[in-house]
Amino acid sequence: MKLLLTSAGIKNKSIHDSLVEMLDKPIAESNALCIPTALYGHPWVGPGINAWQFISGKSDHMVGLGWKSVGVLELTALPSIDEDRWVPLVREMDVLLVAGGDALYLYHWMRQSGLADLLPSLDAVYVGMSAGSMVMAPNIGEYFVGWTPLNGGDETLGLVDFAMFPHLDHELLPGNTMASAEKWAAGMQGPAYAIDDETAIKVIDGAVEVVSEGHWKLFSP
Repeated sequence: MKLLLTSAGIKNKSIHDSLVEMLDKPIAESNALCIPTALYGHPWVGPGINAWQFISGKSDHMVGLGWKSVGVLELTALPSIDEDRWVPLVREMDVLLVAGGDALYLYHWMRQSGLADLLPSLDAVYVGMSAGSMVMAPNIGEYFVGWTPLNGGDETLGLVDFAMFPHLDHELLPGNTMASAEKWAAGMQGPAYAIDDETAIKVIDGAVEVVSEGHWKLFSP
């Protein structure tokens, strides 16, 4: 699977060009599934209007890019239906668009639904926004723990070997400073990236490339 891990979606031409390159065809010829689940676990963004705005493409730089088709994959519903109702659909998609929100809530439902086990075998491009990107890391760090799983902890999928601190220096998140990111990174076990909303991390076959028109920093252990 190809990963495009963003802070705030497809915010600029560099990230957009990377997405098209990863798809290997135009966006207008590509079929997408959007996954809004992470929104519901975060008190600031869901449930409610933000989930609708994400799904409808009215509030972000992901769903509203002009895809050939966009469907919705709601992970909380999947445990109640047979896998043959949704797994073939996921396998035929060109791209998965995964909303931000709460990374641990998203991780929980990726596990519960079975999507976590399916992801490594997919040919699709996975595009994450904020928590949708953070969930790919081995863990997210105490700084980002909100919704808490029953067993506690901050573990996530571990499909990449680095962690992410999104929305660096965002005007609406005064705590997301470089100093905060450095303190967060000091508590992580492996490499950790702080990225702003103009930055994304591209991962293809384990090769990592930063795509940015903004600012970012890699903290090495």
